[in-house]
Amino acid sequence: MSLINVNNLTFAYEGSFDNIFENTSFMIDTNWKLGFIGRNGKGKTTFLNLLMGKYEYKGTISTTAVFDYFPYVTSPGDMTKNAYGLMENWKPGVEDWKVMCELPKLALDAELLYRPFNTLSFGERTKIMLAVLFSGENDFLLIDEPTNHLDKEAREIVKNYLKTKKGFMLVSHDRDVLDACIDHVLVLNRASIEVQTGNFSSWWENKEKADINARAENEKHLKEIGKLEAAADRAGRWAEKSENSKIGFDPSKEHDRSISTRSFIGAKTKKMQKRVKAYEGRINREIEEKEGLLNDIEEVTDLKLKPLKYHKERLIHGRDYSLKYKDADTDVFHGLTFEINCGDRVLIDGENGSGKSSLIKAILDMNCKAAKETLHYEWEGTLEVPENLIISYINQDTSHLKGFLKDYCELKGLDYTLLLSLLRQLDFERVQFTKPMEQYSEGQKKKVLIALSLLTPAHLYIWDEPLNYIDVFTRMQIEKLIETYEPTMLLVEHDVRFKEKIATKTISI
Repeated sequence: MSLINVNNLTFAYEGSFDNIFENTSFMIDTNWKLGFIGRNGKGKTTFLNLLMGKYEYKGTISTTAVFDYFPYVTSPGDMTKNAYGLMENWKPGVEDWKVMCELPKLALDAELLYRPFNTLSFGERTKIMLAVLFSGENDFLLIDEPTNHLDKEAREIVKNYLKTKKGFMLVSHDRDVLDACIDHVLVLNRASIEVQTGNFSSWWENKEKADINARAENEKHLKEIGKLEAAADRAGRWAEKSENSKIGFDPSKEHDRSISTRSFIGAKTKKMQKRVKAYEGRINREIEEKEGLLNDIEEVTDLKLKPLKYHKERLIHGRDYSLKYKDADTDVFHGLTFEINCGDRVLIDGENGSGKSSLIKAILDMNCKAAKETLHYEWEGTLEVPENLIISYINQDTSHLKGFLKDYCELKGLDYTLLLSLLRQLDFERVQFTKPMEQYSEGQKKKVLIALSLLTPAHLYIWDEPLNYIDVFTRMQIEKLIETYEPTMLLVEHDVRFKEKIATKTISI
């Protein structure tokens, strides 16, 4: 066991005007199962890279711990090699027998180590890397989003595997995984950093209670400030009126007054003016106490959506539908029957590689007359998708997001002001709007795609793994949006909590 002490850490990327961390201090134990939680763009991956020594920073990070990082970097040339040959590059000095011992815990056969890496599924690659990662001794492991792109079965295996381990920091936005695998949380709040014992749910419950108390305390201060301001205003108006009456009076109307009363009125006015200053001092003290109370509250803004109503109840119908790529020997899937009606929120469920994205591609192709003429796959059965059906689509790939938001909006014919407003509601900081999208985190890129989809009125919203890299708070926003507006949707998503709340139907492949 050892400690990691972070003292006055300050860091900003070169050329950036905003600090990711500023005079940040906290301490963590390398024996913990630590969950790392925070909004997209708050600096979670950046902090992992600082621990790995990739960037220079101000302040100190002191520890005797040795760090290792998931996922390991694989170059295009590495993809043709096998994992057995890559292990030494990933983790110098790793002993292969230890890796072999970890593989069965991840439901993997050792034979996979000898296959070309590019022939393995995404889930198999992830699990092999985790087996290598946990084959060392006394390392503190930095694990960045291990369940992204994993299907339900692979996600469950990884979750159960991590439950048996300790000595790691886990960056994840999957509430189910965090609850199962961690015993401490490190949270990047809006204006502070906190370390707390427990899992995500216990931290969230504590946070909600703290937020309620902060709001109540803030309300109390606001009421007190209002009373003091009213009293100061009354006293100020009385003092001003009294001050103005010191000189000049009408003897016929003010029989009890003489020149000698002037000094008495002046003294009384001076006393009242002191009282006004005292009120103002108390007001300022109340404001100082109030400042910071609401800084860390996550105000999840309600999003809006304008789904279109289609003139028929049934939007899409598939009957005994099979799909096969022209250069393949077998069908991607076979004999699929389903329908999507107005108001349905349909989840496509299946293992990685089962054809979920292929089904989405086929639906999009059937919706586009030009696409039908250049298909590179064959099908049997029926897939009915009207060409006048308006579809808003989110691709799981973000690599096409390049350049500046304003230029991208002009290219897509979208309202730039509305996009910025929506991104602010998704917790984008204004400074991000001046950066090219290549500098965005993966979570921020996903938010751009979600915002673009929400700006598009449509009969059907097709989202392919929209929540990869998306922070917990935004997931909650999207859940509430869908529950409120009840759009017709076709989704591929592996977040267990999200699926339980949103899906009304399932297409099992």
